[in-house]
Amino acid sequence: MMKNLLVKKLFLWPRFHASVVSVFNKHKVDVIEVHQKMSPAMTSCQTALLDLINACINELKRSSTSIDTDEITVENALSKSFETVIRLQLEPVWHQLSSRTRQLVSDLKTLRLILRHLTQYDCVTFYSLVQSIRTSEKTFGQNTGWLFLDAADHLYMHAKERVYGSSKLLEKKTKKKKVEEEEDNNTDDEDLTPSLEQCPKWQALSEILAEIAEEEEECCEVESPDSSGNHEAAQLGARVLICAEDDQTCNQIKSYLCQTGEELMNRLFHKYLLIRQRPNHAKGDDDEENRVRLKGEASTDSTKASTSDSVTLTLTQMMRASKGDESEVDENDKCEPVTSSKDAYYGLVTSPMTIIHPLHGCSDPHGLSRTVEEVQPKYVILYDADISLVRQLEVFKASRPGRPLRVYFMMYKGSVEEQRYLTTLRKEKEAFEYLIREKATMVVSEEQDGKAEDDPNWNKTVGSSSRQGGLEAVQHQRIIVDMREFRSELPSLIHRRNIEIEPVTLEVGDYILSPDICVERKSISDLIGSLNNGRLYEQALSMCRFYKKPMLLIEFDVNKPFSLQVKSVLSGDVSLHDVTSKLAMLTMHFPKLRLLWCPSPYATAELFEELKAGRPQPSAEIAMTVTAAAPEMPDWNDKYNHGPQDFVLRMPGINSRNFRLILNKFNSLYELSQASLDALTIVLGSSVHAQKIYDFLHKEQTIKTEEKVNEKKVKTKGKHLLVKYEARENYRQI
Repeated sequence: MMKNLLVKKLFLWPRFHASVVSVFNKHKVDVIEVHQKMSPAMTSCQTALLDLINACINELKRSSTSIDTDEITVENALSKSFETVIRLQLEPVWHQLSSRTRQLVSDLKTLRLILRHLTQYDCVTFYSLVQSIRTSEKTFGQNTGWLFLDAADHLYMHAKERVYGSSKLLEKKTKKKKVEEEEDNNTDDEDLTPSLEQCPKWQALSEILAEIAEEEEECCEVESPDSSGNHEAAQLGARVLICAEDDQTCNQIKSYLCQTGEELMNRLFHKYLLIRQRPNHAKGDDDEENRVRLKGEASTDSTKASTSDSVTLTLTQMMRASKGDESEVDENDKCEPVTSSKDAYYGLVTSPMTIIHPLHGCSDPHGLSRTVEEVQPKYVILYDADISLVRQLEVFKASRPGRPLRVYFMMYKGSVEEQRYLTTLRKEKEAFEYLIREKATMVVSEEQDGKAEDDPNWNKTVGSSSRQGGLEAVQHQRIIVDMREFRSELPSLIHRRNIEIEPVTLEVGDYILSPDICVERKSISDLIGSLNNGRLYEQALSMCRFYKKPMLLIEFDVNKPFSLQVKSVLSGDVSLHDVTSKLAMLTMHFPKLRLLWCPSPYATAELFEELKAGRPQPSAEIAMTVTAAAPEMPDWNDKYNHGPQDFVLRMPGINSRNFRLILNKFNSLYELSQASLDALTIVLGSSVHAQKIYDFLHKEQTIKTEEKVNEKKVKTKGKHLLVKYEARENYRQI
């Protein structure tokens, strides 16, 4: 990167730098850590999820040898970059992995999603996700075995316990309901009200806001509002900024602050039941779940009918419904937003004024920084830990030493959320330490800044002096490139190798390296598509007719998997639908065509430079008129008719080395069919090749079907076939 930017010096300013530490210590942020304890059910769910993740990681290590065991650990699985690490390690060999290994990677992603929902959202959303995955996995059977472990049963049991209470209490309520239904048809739903567990962070957030409001009231009483500017300063200093993970969490926080926690949970649970009671959704494994109703809600016949349908609630449907539930705001909410902007923040009229902003998901990547600058908050509540926001707040406080700033850092004690934040801090420090070590051993060239007069990067031929004093003029390398190829990075890489690029519109080929070498570039997807629609055949035919050395360049990414054929046992049958069969037929049909396999554009540019070594430079004028049969083209291309020429090349015993001997000796296909074996031997100079073509023209051919039934001998003289084709057509154009 430093070389591309023409930079010679690198400055690193980590958080533990002495100068940075001294500046931040002078203007410290008032940080109050709020460690909230998780409920026993949440702790049990977290333990079960960690056991399942550990089991999947161990199975993944056993099933694949391409994984770095030091990077794939349970601790790293908690970080957000874990999926990127796995993808980088397995992407080059993804097409070689078994279906079980691929499913293990998918299962790890699913388990990480569940673990994130545990500490991020409410108990109803978490239970909906767990139940949806559980039912879909049982229906389709697409799991690697983790669903049948004891930890999975514990996860489902404790997730259900957060919504409906303990199993003993739920059994007691169910038995009581059955007895009441037998005695009286009127059902009292009061005893069946679910014990919905509220998020522990919600109560802590309410206490923090109450503390801030009380402190602001005391400040207003001490300072008189009639003094100069104190009232405005008090209004400005009372702003509170709440930062949460995403929009869904922000919507839940807003609903909680506008309503009570019980009302919010009842609304979420009510909508969850409505989703499960639709005709296209299924009831769960336990029938009592669909019999539970909210307090005061009537049970209609249509509802009972809908609960009897047994269809699976998919993960996509559950996630869509969850997002829809959170985006809705009840009309009875007595909260009015005071300020709004596109994807910016959510405003609430409270005392003091509270603004909620998501950490991720905004269309503007600098939306949070801009919000901090515009709002100038006095209190910041980190509902979810984020290292980047912490660094921004430190800089914000240091740049405004006169303004007070208090940060409430909320975090579940002993949770994966806390471990994820600590791991992020450790990796930040390790990354800077690695850069410091690399900088200490890095060798920087003196000419790297590009200021040297003899820098080869700025060596141009434009304006060069032609007064050579009788010396031979230096020929610079040149490649003719099709205009459409400039959408790729290959032309720029060729130019970096001091090779001139001449862009023109080519009808044959993409790159002209020399008067004899023409290259058609194809990616893997383009290759497959061109083979299927027959376009590659036409391109290869044109290159073989007008250039002595046609080449087909196939580019692939060495870090991405590709396979021309499905990984399976190769059979002896040749199918024309296979890509490999079509590619083999192409090379057989055009013996002069050469295939170039390059793992990257950098390798292609290097290969082009090697192919051009010692060869004459191409002409753009000739390349642009190649399809018009320009007189500057070599006469051997158009000396013979292309149809009979291709027909002769397909005969047994005829190849690219001896076909011109036949074309020069015989004037027509009919004359060739009348030649004797001795005459063919003299012309070809090989009795073996002469015997092959003579047998093809005069020997009786036997056609056998695959079933070997109704075998027929067809007496076909070669001369009859030639007469049917076009007996009297001459080779040479008249």
